[in-house]
Amino acid sequence: MNGSLLLLFIVVPLAASAITTFVRSRTINLFFLLGVPLATCVAGMYLIGVTADGRTISHSVGGYVHGLAIPFVADTFTAVMLVITSLAVVASCAFLRTTGEDQYRFVPTLILLMLTGVNGAMLTGDLFNFFVFIEVMVLPSYALIAVTGTWRRLGVGRMFVIVNLLTSTLLVIGVGFIYAATGTVNIAVLADQSRLGNVSPQAALAVGIVVLALLIKAGAAPVHGWLVRSYPNTSAGMMSLFASTHSKVAIYGIYRVYVSVFGGHPRWEDVLLIIVVLTIAVGAFSGFGEIRVRNIFAFQMTAGVGHILIGVAVLTTAAVSAGIFYMVHHIVTMSGLLLTIGAIEQTYGTGAFKKLSGLIRRERVASVLMIIGLFSLIGLPPTSGLWGKMGLVRALMEHVTPGTIAVVVMVIVASIVSLLVLQRLWKNTFWGEDMIQYHPDSPATGRAPATDLTDDVRVRWPLLVPGAFMIAVSVAMFVGGQAIMPVIQDAADALLNVDPYVKEVLGR
Repeated sequence: MNGSLLLLFIVVPLAASAITTFVRSRTINLFFLLGVPLATCVAGMYLIGVTADGRTISHSVGGYVHGLAIPFVADTFTAVMLVITSLAVVASCAFLRTTGEDQYRFVPTLILLMLTGVNGAMLTGDLFNFFVFIEVMVLPSYALIAVTGTWRRLGVGRMFVIVNLLTSTLLVIGVGFIYAATGTVNIAVLADQSRLGNVSPQAALAVGIVVLALLIKAGAAPVHGWLVRSYPNTSAGMMSLFASTHSKVAIYGIYRVYVSVFGGHPRWEDVLLIIVVLTIAVGAFSGFGEIRVRNIFAFQMTAGVGHILIGVAVLTTAAVSAGIFYMVHHIVTMSGLLLTIGAIEQTYGTGAFKKLSGLIRRERVASVLMIIGLFSLIGLPPTSGLWGKMGLVRALMEHVTPGTIAVVVMVIVASIVSLLVLQRLWKNTFWGEDMIQYHPDSPATGRAPATDLTDDVRVRWPLLVPGAFMIAVSVAMFVGGQAIMPVIQDAADALLNVDPYVKEVLGR
């Protein structure tokens, strides 16, 4: 594969974003909104096949000499992330199409621009350009998070903007410190210096600043508060979109930068293990205090971040493989759950416990999808969550230290606590007395006052299809786990074995 084709992952969504800015045709906008991420997913699958033998593909923009040019690089890890994030974007956009949110002016444009940043951040081999593409990803989100124009969402958007601006400032400071300490921001050059044992204390500190900024963007505890407050106050489709891209791109950056610089000799292992334990605990226990379904899911997102970071904290082949698999599982499961509860919210006008009950008798299909998704969060069969948590525990027990034992205990305790939290969610929304009132759509106010619920009010099947698809993917990952794991193993090997990456980018 010609490395210059990697630029299409950036050029195509960027060009589509420009076209949808000027062309006010819903058909054309919908074609690009669904077609571009779908094409990214298909191209990512092809990229997995091309890189499956340990090969790395790169292209240096502008033809400058190796090490100075801005490189775009893809290995199996990059390809896997392109596939799974774009798949979740397709499902989220399909849901937005069904709810009608895609009709808001510039929504397709903003989403495609955000996808440009997501793809660019994963493909760039330069830390400064990684920062640039993160900004390209985040800037459209400032508008998307408040797209309906309600006062609550405008307030949430303000908090989202402030936190991300401050975090981006911290990130670019860290990148500047890396350049000051090493003379480069090229990831391949940094990896080459690392394998030669040339990581200075100043460089380690600079990388720590970058990792801290990315931890904030990922929503790890104790800097998670902005995420669990802002995401649930968007629409369900937007929350699924952000959950599948923003925090996962930040975690991708942590994996890529941390492993490339430190290799098999981590400098911040104890600190990361503490963050992992704290993040999992906060995410699991905090759900007890929530009375809205998507607020609980936001804290489950936080717990998921803690589980994914186990791979970086332990930094063995088994741990990195388990962390990557768990990240794929978490994207799929969380997207499926958010889109399913979004379908319920769209129909009944609320996601609050006190206003939903008895749904298992009214919405059989939605109830089945929810229970399968909740099983996946806990780690029960027949879902991908079982293999995800088993893989993490096995990887931790291969590297027994007091810290890893503490993480194993917390993973088990958090699973039990999550079971109790999600059981409470299930009891309040799906069991109980039959509902007698709901909040229908109102052209004037968005939601009309409580109205008597009639038998003909049901979740429309187009609303359920996107969530059902993602839940089906989770089940497929459980059934086809043996077929998927070699790809995940290749992704972990590509991340840990930096020699092909360095050779391809630097030409030596």
